[in-house]
Amino acid sequence: MSLAVPPVDFGPFTDVIAFIMELDKLKYVHRKTKLLNNARHENSAEHSWHFAIAVLGFAPYAGDVNISRVVQMALIHDIVEIDAGDVIVFDLAAREAIHEQEVKAAGRIFGLLPETQGEYFLQLWHEYEDAITPEARFAKTLDRIMPVFMNLHNHGQSWVENNIRFEQVYNLLQFVAESYPELWQYLLPQLEAAKEKGWLS
Repeated sequence: MSLAVPPVDFGPFTDVIAFIMELDKLKYVHRKTKLLNNARHENSAEHSWHFAIAVLGFAPYAGDVNISRVVQMALIHDIVEIDAGDVIVFDLAAREAIHEQEVKAAGRIFGLLPETQGEYFLQLWHEYEDAITPEARFAKTLDRIMPVFMNLHNHGQSWVENNIRFEQVYNLLQFVAESYPELWQYLLPQLEAAKEKGWLS
């Protein structure tokens, strides 16, 4: 799915519209997590929207963070999956292997925009990936826990189907424990309960 959608002439709006149409491909990238009704797997576009709404919901607990910037990160963070695809977060080797593809994808897709906009989006994506700024760390925290929220409300669906162990989730969420201890104190007992229920091995 790496080929760009052929542009339609909209004068000065052509590049922006071509970029927007290219993003339709994110709807075809399916994740391991299913919708809560188990009807089908969610796609990456749906996840990005859900993540952005979560940012708004958690805004009162974010502290001194530019929420608008975090929402922007949520909406663009997975755009690279149009070219690179989605890899389950627990497959560390696969995630490392596709990193270069993701960097190339970011350059290609954001390069569809007018130069100034493209550079802004690319910088924003790198900021999210590096997770150094307060905004990026808050974004990474919520992105990490969105699938956890889904699994805790979906009988551990993707954990069970992919034989995920408690230790894997615990280790992955150490980022959350460090960056958002107020939430971690409630999240950890839920993970322990999920293990007791057999949702985590």
